[in-house]
Amino acid sequence: MKQRNRTMFRPNRKLLSCALASCLAMAAPHVMAQSTSATLRGAVTADSTVTVTNVDTGLTRTTKAANGNYNIGGLPPGTYRIEVNSGGQTSSRAVTLAVGQTATLNLQDAPPVSAPTGDATTLDTVRVTAPLLVETKTSELATYVTQKQIDALPQGNRNFLAFAELAPGVQFQTGTDGSTKLRAGAQSANGINVYIDGVGQKNYVLQGGVSGQDSTRGNPFPQSAIGEYKVITQNYKAEFDQVSSAAIVATTRSGTNEFEGNFFWDRTSTDWRKATEFEERSGSKAESKDEQYGVSFGGPIIRDTAHFFVAYEAKEISSPRTIIPGRGYTYDELPAAIQEQIGSGLFSAPFKEDLYFGKIDWLFGENHYFELTAKYREEAEVTSLGDQNLPSYATDKVNDETRVDLRYQLTSGNWLNDAHLTYEDTSWGPRPRTSGLGYILSDITDTDPSDGVNWRDSIIRTGAGPDYQNKGQEGYGFQNDLTFTGWTGHTLKMGVKYKRVEVSAQEQSPYNPAFYYDINGSLTQPIHVVFGSPVAGVGDGSAKSRNNQFGIYLQDDWEVNDKLILNFGVRWDYEESPTYLDYVTPADVAASLRSSTAINNPNSGVNVEEYISNGSDRKADKNNWAPRLGFSYDLNADQRHVIYGGAGRSYDRNLFDWLQLEVTKASYTTVDFAFAPSCTTPGVGNCLAWNPAYFDPAVLATLASTSGTGREVFMLNDEVRTPYSDQFSIGMRNALGSWHTDVTLSRVVSKDGFAFLLGNRRPDGSFFPPGSTWDPKPWGQGFPGFGNLILGTNGIETRANSLLLKVEKPYTASSGWGVTFAYTYTDAEENRQSGEVFSLDKPTIADYGWKKAGGVADHRLVASGIYDAPWGITLSGKLILASQAPRYATNCLDAPDFNNCFFDQYEPDGTLGFKQFDLAASKEWDTGSDIKLRVRADVLNVFNWVNYAGYDDWFGGPGSPNANFGTPNSQFLPTRTFKLSFGLSW
Repeated sequence: MKQRNRTMFRPNRKLLSCALASCLAMAAPHVMAQSTSATLRGAVTADSTVTVTNVDTGLTRTTKAANGNYNIGGLPPGTYRIEVNSGGQTSSRAVTLAVGQTATLNLQDAPPVSAPTGDATTLDTVRVTAPLLVETKTSELATYVTQKQIDALPQGNRNFLAFAELAPGVQFQTGTDGSTKLRAGAQSANGINVYIDGVGQKNYVLQGGVSGQDSTRGNPFPQSAIGEYKVITQNYKAEFDQVSSAAIVATTRSGTNEFEGNFFWDRTSTDWRKATEFEERSGSKAESKDEQYGVSFGGPIIRDTAHFFVAYEAKEISSPRTIIPGRGYTYDELPAAIQEQIGSGLFSAPFKEDLYFGKIDWLFGENHYFELTAKYREEAEVTSLGDQNLPSYATDKVNDETRVDLRYQLTSGNWLNDAHLTYEDTSWGPRPRTSGLGYILSDITDTDPSDGVNWRDSIIRTGAGPDYQNKGQEGYGFQNDLTFTGWTGHTLKMGVKYKRVEVSAQEQSPYNPAFYYDINGSLTQPIHVVFGSPVAGVGDGSAKSRNNQFGIYLQDDWEVNDKLILNFGVRWDYEESPTYLDYVTPADVAASLRSSTAINNPNSGVNVEEYISNGSDRKADKNNWAPRLGFSYDLNADQRHVIYGGAGRSYDRNLFDWLQLEVTKASYTTVDFAFAPSCTTPGVGNCLAWNPAYFDPAVLATLASTSGTGREVFMLNDEVRTPYSDQFSIGMRNALGSWHTDVTLSRVVSKDGFAFLLGNRRPDGSFFPPGSTWDPKPWGQGFPGFGNLILGTNGIETRANSLLLKVEKPYTASSGWGVTFAYTYTDAEENRQSGEVFSLDKPTIADYGWKKAGGVADHRLVASGIYDAPWGITLSGKLILASQAPRYATNCLDAPDFNNCFFDQYEPDGTLGFKQFDLAASKEWDTGSDIKLRVRADVLNVFNWVNYAGYDDWFGGPGSPNANFGTPNSQFLPTRTFKLSFGLSW
């Protein structure tokens, strides 16, 4: 009998239904989504009536003071006119509220000292500039990114997430292929979530955290449609789900009572950038282009009642790619036909993206509000070009996404309700650029020709590529958030969420047969072939799962007194994934595995029954209770010096891209054969005599077993759990005039990360031979009738202790300048190899021990500044400095053969791992006809600092050190690049 080591909670379906019905029935005031709405609260004269009015849209909220306090929630971020009526006397002032902010403003006193003053203008005009209230009395570890920073700071790609690294502990990473990811702490990018207008954009299938960000040069959302956002790295409250590292809370722009429009165009090209170090060596520069353009327009449908906003952005990129032969070979050592294809070794990879966004809002009285938003994204690009891959071997990839959100908000007294009905449809599909046969040049000079294993050590790949995939998610969701402020000193929030999403994956890899050739042997007769083959009657390498997701939460923010605020929250999440839960292990696989005296052995450490499923013994992980506690203590009750902290747990998701492999690998297999004389005994095992007829894919297909015999088998543990992180922090904020500081000590421990392990064992059940702890691994020693056994289970952990320091002087129009400094010291470690889900060098995750977390720098500084220079010119700059981060290299040097290499950690030479300084200058002219002309120049990487992206991560072959180990072989863009922007606004 299988032992359950976690207490299972079985929800009462009737109870969930009642809770959902109750939330729908309760009347509540107009409110933005819980995670994006602002709240204004504070002390006021006991008999006062407080009215707040959004000066741009006319939205008005009114409340009566209770026990000398007022609390107005659900306010869209923006500028508000506040009117206080007490005893027949009315006073007014204006303030600006940020996204998701809870601001304290005592209206019976002077404005709080933490709020910059001097920006307010006449309150009876439509256009009001007002001080931004600074939030200090919160337990959240958060950083606000303003519209001014988004508009003014230098930027190359118009990805609004790039500004998230203004928050300590957050990295915006750009890969050598131009793809972007956001990560926080020691966790991967999978741990983040982005909430736009309160709706999570989580990717349930692929990596990257946000849908559509697995491997793309594109942007997740049109930047011109983003109003502002907040980065919460810790202590987020219970309404945040499906996140284990950073939460990005963004609000979209809305139309106002005035018609407004904006057009932009920016461009950079080959002649506007410095050559890379590797282009200089070759004496030529690859053609490149980065062009972005778009338009947005918004205004009233009915003044003070209904508005619209639309935006379109496009991006066209052509990025340089460099061919770098593997195994240390140079161009002149390659065959003449390959040299002819390579030419200078410089190529360009094109990319095209179109982004559309539309929004309509409609207010009926003060109590009923509707909002409809829609986003459409379409991308096409060429990937897998460069390094060892020639253009013919590259991949064409499409990346499309549609999201729709219908919101209905209702107001009644102290109740606030916000309901969302959502739809999402994303698709990601790589395809080979060419069809036919793949040609892969290898080096197998090492050794024993009978092992037939060295053919994978590629030097150059050309011909048809192997990558064919269809992956995505589609479905509907409903979420309802409820807030009650009628209990003095308490703000109660509760919510329920349900989603039904079909996640899907199809993998046919390799899609085209790939023939391997020995550079030191015949260039006409291959030494090996790898091709894909469907298993008869099983499928085509695809899997679909109609997943059900449930979530509920309760949150209480308790103002104990004018100094102490306590935050208590708990949420519970549950997901059903039928493809995993209902999977039945094929009978032949189960029988063979049970009969294997090597794997089904007390010495193996593998309990095969934990991986064999009968379709009913797997249970979803229902123990996902996430308590969240926080506090803030205002030392002098004046918002100048606040001590804050918190502790909490947050659950994420296991990606379907990993769970589906159990199904897809069983229906579409990888077949490989060696050809004599690279193998010694034709007809035995996978050794064949060469026949030119094998160049015909139809003939080649006859070699594969239609039943899947000999295939590699993926199996998942019957108790796959949900990954989570435990977070702890203590810090202090200080308001020193116009300056604000924040110092925090943080600890984040993530657990139950998913990993694949090698299940193969030697005849006696051991993984390594006697006396060895790493070599050689039992590759090829699967179980009877099948190939390698790959086991999926939990076990990845990370630990990060951090010092987070933030110093900020916010930009104000009156001062004309603003600066930010974000410094992070991180001591991070992980118990995995190379940060990858496949951990195949040791029998268990525990055997890896703890290492420094790969890709995480000990020290990181991000500084930015904005300055209003003379003649109406705005100057801005951004500096990033980071120390070297650990990398992983392939170590074959200490292995007896190439079949037993392993990953080893090292740090490249150099004090700094990354450094970049960008500048921007912009000027706007009023043409006198309600049209303003804008010109801007950005210089990216002003000092042309070289940031290496890749190194020769190969220690060497068995007994043969690699003289080039650690030598840089690629660099990040941009080199020093000039970008020109032109715009019109009206």
